[in-house]
Amino acid sequence: MVEAKLDQGKGVVATILVQKGTLKVGDIVVAGAAYGKVRTLVDDKGKALKEAIPGMPVVILGLSLAPEAGDVFSVVENEKTARDIAEYRERRIREKNVVLSTRSLENLFGEAAGTNAKELPVIIKADVQGSVEAIAGSLAKYSGDEVMVRVLHSGVGGITESDVTLAKATGAMIIAFNVRAAPKAKELAAKEKISIRYYSIIYNVVDDVKAALSGMSYRDWE
Repeated sequence: MVEAKLDQGKGVVATILVQKGTLKVGDIVVAGAAYGKVRTLVDDKGKALKEAIPGMPVVILGLSLAPEAGDVFSVVENEKTARDIAEYRERRIREKNVVLSTRSLENLFGEAAGTNAKELPVIIKADVQGSVEAIAGSLAKYSGDEVMVRVLHSGVGGITESDVTLAKATGAMIIAFNVRAAPKAKELAAKEKISIRYYSIIYNVVDDVKAALSGMSYRDWE
C-alpha cells in the first residue's frame, strides 16, 4: 500500500501497487485492520479498470477504514474471512498500543518527577497523513521544560473503538481532524465518558491544547 486518505464523498481512497496475481473489481481484500470489497479500480491516469496486473499502481475504493502506510493488501475468499482477520488484527494493535503507551506514560512521569513539567497525552486522527504530521508538529512546539505533549497514537481515518480504548487506558485526549467517530466508537466513548474533540482548523487544535497545558483539564471541555 502506498498511501490512503479519507474523502468525504468517496470514503477511504487507497493507492496500492499490485505485486502478484490479478486484482479485480469485486474482490474482497484485507490490509492491516481494514477490509472491504473493491468497488472501483482506477489507474494512474484516472482510467477506470476492471482488473489490475502485477506492477500496476491503482487507486481503489471500498475499504472500511484507511490502512496504515506499509500495510500489505491480500485478496481473501469472502467478506467474513476478511472481517475476522481485520478484527483480530485490530485487537492485537489495540492491546499492543495500550501496553506501549502505558509504559511511555510511566517513563514520562518518571522523567517529570521533581520538576514542574505538565504532560498531556494525545491521540491524533485525521483525513490525510499531511494533517496528522502538521498537527503533531505544531503541538511539539509547545513541549519544553514546563509543558509536555506526547502523541500516543496517530493515523488516517475516523475514530475507532481502539482509539477510545487507548484513551480510556491512558487518559489521552482524542483529536479528530476532518474525520468523525465510527458509530460503535461513539457509543463506547459516551459509555466511558471519553471526550472526542472535533476540528477542521489546526489553529483551534493548538489553542485547545495550549489551554489544557495552562492548567485547564480537557475533561472540563465536554
